[in-house]
Amino acid sequence: MRRALLPAVAALVALLPLGAPAGAAERLVTSLSTHRVLINSVFTGAEVVLFGAVESDGAGPVRRGGFDVIATVVGPRQTLKTLRKDRMLGIWINADSRTFIDVPAYLAILGTRPFDQVVSAERLRRLQIGLNNVVLPQQIGPDVADVVTDDPFRRAFLRLKTERRLYVEDARAVTMLSPTLFQASIPVPAEAPVGTYEVDVKLFHDGMLVTRSTSAFEITKVGFERFVATAAVDNGLLYGIVTAMMALMTGWLASIVFRRD
Repeated sequence: MRRALLPAVAALVALLPLGAPAGAAERLVTSLSTHRVLINSVFTGAEVVLFGAVESDGAGPVRRGGFDVIATVVGPRQTLKTLRKDRMLGIWINADSRTFIDVPAYLAILGTRPFDQVVSAERLRRLQIGLNNVVLPQQIGPDVADVVTDDPFRRAFLRLKTERRLYVEDARAVTMLSPTLFQASIPVPAEAPVGTYEVDVKLFHDGMLVTRSTSAFEITKVGFERFVATAAVDNGLLYGIVTAMMALMTGWLASIVFRRD
């Protein structure tokens, strides 16, 4: 009988939040200002506001303070290649490359205070909190694996993503409005790709992960941009023919307008 209970006990333990205290009596309620960001030809960026509250789960009183919040926003996955250029004989050429496999196209990590003041460095690595702790698999020969944080390709990848505001790390972006209420602004740059963005909010108390909440919002194209994107995907051959004809027609009209007699 005891042996039969062991798998059930192990499954129950696996469902508990990582690092959550046994007597945790809080639950996290979160909401977003919008669940759909619309992109058109004049889109220059937007902000999605995250709201949250710490409530009692009915099993006991809620602690009235000392909470920390860390929110991670992950955009659609993509595979990218990073190139390293060297100058040879006075010409810049691609000397080496590294392919990043299935990495977030967008990533934002927001907190109430510096992450190392919230939890230990080991737990930050385990929870992938902070750009230096995020797993970024790379194709290295026949293998796919993450590398050390000071790898030049990894550092260059993070630098380029940060400069384009597609990767954001802001340890003070979450504001505690009261001991149990908070909000944060999630920046959406103009280059943000379309797709689903997952928002994972973690609640900490005294360095322990108490609970977490997940939600999502979508970035989608509207208007003529949506029509063009849909046509290119659903009718690729026809889209290519029409595009080529339009280019030929434009060139022909330009030759007539600017013809010198």
